[in-house]
Amino acid sequence: MTATAPDTADAAAETAHFRFFELEVLRTRRLGRSFLRVTFGGASLADFRSGGFDQSLSLFLPPDGREHTVLPSTDEDTWFGAWRGMPDEDRPVMRSYTVRDQRRTPEGVDEVDIDFVLHGDASPASRWAGRAVTGRRILAIGPAVAENKSVRFQPPPAADAVWMYADETALPAAAAILERLAEGIPVRAWFEVPHEDDRLPLQTAADADITWIVRRGDGRDRTDRVLGALRSADVPAAAAPYVWLAGEAGTVRATRRHFVQERSVDRRSVRFTGYWRLGASEEQLLAEAYAGQAPSEEPTSEL
Repeated sequence: MTATAPDTADAAAETAHFRFFELEVLRTRRLGRSFLRVTFGGASLADFRSGGFDQSLSLFLPPDGREHTVLPSTDEDTWFGAWRGMPDEDRPVMRSYTVRDQRRTPEGVDEVDIDFVLHGDASPASRWAGRAVTGRRILAIGPAVAENKSVRFQPPPAADAVWMYADETALPAAAAILERLAEGIPVRAWFEVPHEDDRLPLQTAADADITWIVRRGDGRDRTDRVLGALRSADVPAAAAPYVWLAGEAGTVRATRRHFVQERSVDRRSVRFTGYWRLGASEEQLLAEAYAGQAPSEEPTSEL
């Protein structure tokens, strides 16, 4: 389930960090023009241990016309080959998402929220989420321990400020990070969204200054618009800022260069993740990650 060698003690421990969970749709709620929150439950969530911040998990969404996810194997040693070997028309779609929140209700029910970006039927995940109804069941690979490698937001103790960029695909992760930041820590953030009403209300105890970048037209100039907003921003000086960047891979690479080259941030203090890449499907990105062909981008999932 991870990229580490299977014959080492460390690999065995890392594999134990993740397992399959069955998630059942409890309810859905529209958050904005482009965002839908799906709340999942299920008995197996009693063993789910989100590490918070930008905790990711991998969802297996059923093909069109199927109500529930079915996999030929959920064994840690055989599931991937069995999944890849399924006929195209039967193979569930695997997608990486952020755990927006995990909680236990007063009634003792474990719940997990996952926020989806909706853009019609343009992608399998958007199509599934737009049709999600109570009772639908999917499978996921998620954390069984809170301290796991799928939490990428890891500021060093010496960090005295947090600087962030996220597009709409990474906004749920950014929102979860903001909610968990310590009171008063300086935060400068730039969030890019498709529409004005996607500027969601965000809760944080941090001293956060947020700039919303609303995309115009078809978004082909997105990188230039984002860089323009960054370059024109008045950012208070910090001795040891920690930078977290996530979204479209090309724009993320450009923003990383901006912070390292133009704002002199130590590259070791920049955490960047390409959640998707313009012109590429997630199937292509997954194949590249497993083949080790994308060294300049962090994979979207450790699972």
